[in-house]
Amino acid sequence: MEGTDAESAYHGFTKKLRHVPAALRQTLTYDRGKEMATHERLAQRLTIRVFFADPHAPWQRGTNESTNSLLRQYLPKGTDLSAYTQRELNAIVQRLNPRPRTCLDFATPLEAYAQLRLHSPVALGT
Repeated sequence: MEGTDAESAYHGFTKKLRHVPAALRQTLTYDRGKEMATHERLAQRLTIRVFFADPHAPWQRGTNESTNSLLRQYLPKGTDLSAYTQRELNAIVQRLNPRPRTCLDFATPLEAYAQLRLHSPVALGT
């Protein structure tokens, strides 16, 4: 993202999520940060439902919290991401995505995504 404001979040989410088949991007659960001030516009643009977790309720975004823990192995909390190139950040993603996850019945995120795409209504032409 270009910044941490609502407009940057809108453009960043739109850019990345529009490539995900509609059948696989039905909802987005977010915390209550000011960067989601344009959530209604995002929901309309991507045909997605946006939910907000209750304050101090990280269990409502369990997968996100788990992923944050994995990311902390490479990027300690409070790290300034602007010090990293996109290539460096992509390298971290490439290290994390092949790792099996309990929430995916020990499949990797890449395997789970491929399986979802294979069985999504869009992929089946329905």
